[in-house]
Amino acid sequence: MDEEYIARVLAGDTDAFRYFLRAYQDMAFSLAMSVLKDEFAAQEAVQDAFLKAFDGLPGFSRQSAFKTWFYRIVLNEAFLRRKKQQKDFLEFREEYDADYADEALLGQKGAEEKTWLVNEALKRLPDREAVVLRLFYLEDESIRGTSEITGWSEANVKVILHRARKSMLAVINKLMKYE
Repeated sequence: MDEEYIARVLAGDTDAFRYFLRAYQDMAFSLAMSVLKDEFAAQEAVQDAFLKAFDGLPGFSRQSAFKTWFYRIVLNEAFLRRKKQQKDFLEFREEYDADYADEALLGQKGAEEKTWLVNEALKRLPDREAVVLRLFYLEDESIRGTSEITGWSEANVKVILHRARKSMLAVINKLMKYE
């Protein structure tokens, strides 16, 4: 399906690029949030990534899937943006979240609570771990696919995934103590 829309965009149908916006915006935002931990910065990174993908589409070599190529652009944008940030948003957010985590947990129920708990835990994980967990579990990427998207070796992805699972469990246990 992606190939059809790539061909249409390259043929001059710029409206066809909307397909990619609809298809990839949610996971792109999720990946950017994994790195940046700030919604505004993540939205800007995703917007810039879409612009770069649109501009770079003529040079897309098709050696990998479009989503692999695009998610790599998203991660590069997010990591660049993080380096440029002046304030440490993560520390502020962790302090704020720690102060209000018990109220948020008490106000949630069932599946909604689980979703909140997972998202909250992902916010608190180191960026590499959050990225690998999101790609592997939420995007159903393989180790190889995750390696291609991130540019990290398969062995490194496996190690990060192993650490991420342990970290996720520890963070969730910590959050659960607030209940």
